Amino acid sequence: MTQLRLGNQIVQITDGELTGYKVGGHEFVHQKGSPGWGSADTEMFPIIGPVNEAGFQVQVPKGSAIQDQHGHLRQFPYDLLAVSETAAIFKKEYRAGTPIKNSKYPGKSTQEWLVWPYSFGFEKRFQLHEDALEITFTISGERDMPFMLGYHPAFKLHAKDPTIVTKEKTITLDEVLAVGSRALLVADHDELTLEDKKGVTIKTEGFGHFMCWTEVRNMVCIEPITFYPYAVEQLHLHEGFQYLKGNQVLKVWIKPKG
Repeated sequence: MTQLRLGNQIVQITDGELTGYKVGGHEFVHQKGSPGWGSADTEMFPIIGPVNEAGFQVQVPKGSAIQDQHGHLRQFPYDLLAVSETAAIFKKEYRAGTPIKNSKYPGKSTQEWLVWPYSFGFEKRFQLHEDALEITFTISGERDMPFMLGYHPAFKLHAKDPTIVTKEKTITLDEVLAVGSRALLVADHDELTLEDKKGVTIKTEGFGHFMCWTEVRNMVCIEPITFYPYAVEQLHLHEGFQYLKGNQVLKVWIKPKG
């Protein structure tokens, strides 16, 4: 486990996964083993969303790729590149055409191996600042490689009736629960605030949208995304791709209030 510290902030990272962020003793991150979700954070790359109805095939300029829900990046481990008292850098490298074992097989998927026809590097950098935790994603690889990116952090809920506040409206936890597995879209936003026992603002750069998901009342996932996958049928998921033009940098700031 990697631990970062600055002032009253303590960050815990396990194999590249944000497993704790305490500020003044208050834990903001959903704890693994608690009801709701078996992870604390992960990435959705190079696709977002399910593809089971499309036969686990995603259309790309090089033909088709074999993927499962939310992409194959999460199916292989990070390497730790560097660490200091306030920062840590992790990276994954993928060579085009390499089969990756699908952890969902056979219990939740019929697809045993996942393959992507492009080589890429994916770097995840954690940096503590005086007032926030900054997470930077840097995508490198073949020019014009198609991709989507979603960041999937889970926040621990302490209050009975927490809300998610946007610049136009307030979203209740019941509204998120009602949408179910599809996740509630908050389009064209780069900042949301989770109002809980202690509030936290999630600010982004390069994503453009959020989706919010939970199936329990003790946690909620507030997920920056480049594309909302349920806007199209699974066979048309490729309509949500961006295309790599040199290194692509996207950022998330998790900023506790007050």
